[in-house]
Amino acid sequence: MNNKSKTSYVVGGVILISVFVTHQIFLHEQLNRYASRLENRVNHLRSYVKIDNMRNDNINRVLSVLNNFNDSLSAETKYAIASEISEASMKYENLDVNLICATITHESALTWHPRVVSPAGALGLMQVMPETGRFLAKIEGLEWNSPEEVLFDPVLNIRLGSRYLSSLIELYDVDGGLAAYNGGGKRAELWIARNRADGILYYETQNYVPAVLSLYKQFQN
Repeated sequence: MNNKSKTSYVVGGVILISVFVTHQIFLHEQLNRYASRLENRVNHLRSYVKIDNMRNDNINRVLSVLNNFNDSLSAETKYAIASEISEASMKYENLDVNLICATITHESALTWHPRVVSPAGALGLMQVMPETGRFLAKIEGLEWNSPEEVLFDPVLNIRLGSRYLSSLIELYDVDGGLAAYNGGGKRAELWIARNRADGILYYETQNYVPAVLSLYKQFQN
């Protein structure tokens, strides 16, 4: 074999090796991309399953509480209520199903009746005042024809009430948020500023806050 042939042979071998190595690198990169996509899909599926399990657990927790206080509602209405409470607890980081259930239980005077009305004119499960409801409905993009149409709908009532309660807890923490929900923000703010001293909150609110927190603790257990 002359030198020219040897050179051609070597060059050809180098080219073949280069092609082989390049192909292997390409395959390796493709496999890495595929493995990464597969891992992302698995993680997404795990996340979905986790969220779905959490949602189901939330719904079952709510149904357990609801049935203790009002077993007369239709299964469809119960499930709609439980689903909305679950969604609210997942939407707002400072709320959980037990706190929402505790608030509803006390606000509805232990009835869980969607059409309950207070002497002051608050309506529905979370006892939302009409003017507050109108304001919240606008934020939520809900049509407001009348207070009764919106606030007697248990799903919409919970949606608005949960949003309102979450915003108050964001400002005043849990106990202050409950105080504001019942007696107004100004009193709650003053109460917190004075280290939660006695005699600042309205008498009703003084009883309301520990009552809801007691239910909250009960439902957590």
